[in-house]
Amino acid sequence: MATPGTGWIGSGSMTRAHAAPAQEDKSVEVNIRSFAAAFLAAQTADAQFDLASAITFYRKALEFDPTNERIRERLMVDLFMDGRFDEGIEIVRSLEADGAVDQLRDLALAVDAMRRGDYDKAVDHLDTASTNPIDRLLNTLIAAWADAGAGDGAKALASLESLEGPPWYPVFTQFHAAAIAEFMGDIAKARQIYQTAVTDKSTGSAAPDTFVRTVMALAALEARQGNMRAALDTLALGEEFSPGFAPITAMRQSIKNNDLPDLDVTDARQGAAAALFSLGSAVNRKGAEETVTLYLQLARALDPENAATLVTLGNLKETLGKREEAIAIYRQVPKDSPMRRISELQLGLALSDLGNHEEARAHLKALIEADPSDLRSYLAYGSVLSSDEDYEAMAETYEKAIAIVGAVPSRNDWNLFFQLGIAYERLKQWPRAEAALQRALQLYPNQPQVMNYLGYSWIDMNINLEAGMEMIQAAVDLRPNDGYIVDSLGWAYYRLGAYEEAVQELERAVELRPADPTINDHLGDAYWRVGRKIEAGFQWNRALIHEPTPELEAEIKAKLKDGLPPVEPSPSVPSANGEPKTTPRAPEPRAPATGSDDLPEKTEWRPLRGNAAHFG
Repeated sequence: MATPGTGWIGSGSMTRAHAAPAQEDKSVEVNIRSFAAAFLAAQTADAQFDLASAITFYRKALEFDPTNERIRERLMVDLFMDGRFDEGIEIVRSLEADGAVDQLRDLALAVDAMRRGDYDKAVDHLDTASTNPIDRLLNTLIAAWADAGAGDGAKALASLESLEGPPWYPVFTQFHAAAIAEFMGDIAKARQIYQTAVTDKSTGSAAPDTFVRTVMALAALEARQGNMRAALDTLALGEEFSPGFAPITAMRQSIKNNDLPDLDVTDARQGAAAALFSLGSAVNRKGAEETVTLYLQLARALDPENAATLVTLGNLKETLGKREEAIAIYRQVPKDSPMRRISELQLGLALSDLGNHEEARAHLKALIEADPSDLRSYLAYGSVLSSDEDYEAMAETYEKAIAIVGAVPSRNDWNLFFQLGIAYERLKQWPRAEAALQRALQLYPNQPQVMNYLGYSWIDMNINLEAGMEMIQAAVDLRPNDGYIVDSLGWAYYRLGAYEEAVQELERAVELRPADPTINDHLGDAYWRVGRKIEAGFQWNRALIHEPTPELEAEIKAKLKDGLPPVEPSPSVPSANGEPKTTPRAPEPRAPATGSDDLPEKTEWRPLRGNAAHFG
């Protein structure tokens, strides 16, 4: 397997262009009269992750050149990524040996064998001695489940216990070894391995999804054995590691109601699917979309109704701009799954992103009415209201959510107050906005988004200048690679007339967010003020290229025509009504990526706009 981000077909012209911008599904229309035209059309569709069109064009290319193995390989990859396993496996069987696709071909053949229950054949296809650490781990995990499916649990456990590799291996091997022991009926062995795994949170950070799944599997085991106190104490470990994770909350309630959880993995096929999901979620980051999609779709071929796989795949489709595909996947999450509500929240946000605002609002409002105690619903609905600039309804929504929280909100509730503060700031009700932002910081001291917003607002109103600058600088120190927060620091310097310092920070912000029109516009203004007028024009033109809002576009065009007016004397008093003049920039609500040894970095899945849903 190629390392994530480099494609599954090696280097050269057949590799996916990951740098291409994500777009909605649009079939490429081209008059196909030659192999070259079909091939170029397929690559264009491939670069946009328009799999349906790419498959059509690769098949057309094969009509012109039926023996072209590279085209057949790429077609195979796209079929698997599009969830069309049966079509992809037909191509696999016809491919000659090619080192560029050995891992994918053999993995697909192993999955096919397991689907048919031919576990011995599945093992034959897996290279458990691969020099690639991820391939070696994945192949060993699937081979272990095949051995377990064939009835040889001792061999399966021995292969996992003897596997040597990087320090992040145990979080995967221990979960699967314990699950295999439980699957084979050795409860004592399963408990012992699970307990060892959940006590090592340091390795859990390498694969949060697998660590939390281990915690839940142990809790479920204890509950089925009648050890309810031990089950609830185990879930507390998961809640500490991943606060607010919906499936843990659902399991806790089920156990309290004496509704015993089912066995997590009931057959070897589900176990192999869990292995694919484990690695797919662990390597999930920008640039690895192709690898992650393949892992998830192969997992789906083995376990079609697995909710975690479906939700994660739906999120990935959204990241790639394929929202209609994401919505279709979210609708497939089983209605009795604890993940169903998460899928419904994501579905509502995807509808909004597609421009179906009324449908999105109705969908999310219905979720609130169905369960008024679920705060995630308010965050999702508030996010859509914010996109619609319906700030009165947004403020009302967050006030209702805060009322549900009650008089003693927790640290996890900080975002409700943050979003309420944003709503009141947009409504030009600054005293209410300031109070909400201050409350958010009381609940979550040093939260960089809140510090950025509040500090900038103070500076923009020419009040609390020293405290405001210190707050923004502290936010930058906490999130030095967040272009929006760095932009706020640069723009704060600009507002205070410190133009040289503004240029320095805004140049860094543009490096971090080169395609943001507002940041480019800000840098253009700063260049103008320090006398670098040619560079100012260049930045303003760059801002226009990146599709600014109509209002900003008009302002930029005016500046390109006439430049900036002379600097007015800095005001010595706050604005008359105590309201900010310029909206502070809020950073993306995505957590910074973290890595572990040579395991590819894991970037947290979308707490999509306003932390509407939390995946741990």
